Amino acid sequence: METPAYKDSLTYAVIGCAMKVHQKMGPGFQELIYQRCLSIELTRASIPHVREQNCKVFYDDYEVGERRADFIVDDKLVIEIKALVKLEDLHIAQAKNYAVVYDYPKGLLLNFGGISLEYKLMFNPKYHPKPV
Repeated sequence: METPAYKDSLTYAVIGCAMKVHQKMGPGFQELIYQRCLSIELTRASIPHVREQNCKVFYDDYEVGERRADFIVDDKLVIEIKALVKLEDLHIAQAKNYAVVYDYPKGLLLNFGGISLEYKLMFNPKYHPKPV
């Protein structure tokens, strides 16, 4: 199957893993359960990932706090997991902020709380590509 033009193969594969988790588990569990299940599926798919990686938040040159993303995938994609009946704008903004804080080109919000898996792909408008 061909990957849609708006998604790269990594994002597409991650969403596929999330769909497997949602099909097997269904809605109703806490985020941590879905996070653990998704880690298993990502490992089975040989997708490199790190769970709960901390990142410092700066305002100008001042450290003002820390955030923890649910997943960093292949050092290219930040993932935030929710288990809510309905996503709100706040959750979408949070996922986008993770992409900005971690300086990744994309963020992915996965919501396991509904009847179907819900996902939102975020693009980081402030992304600074790292020198190769």
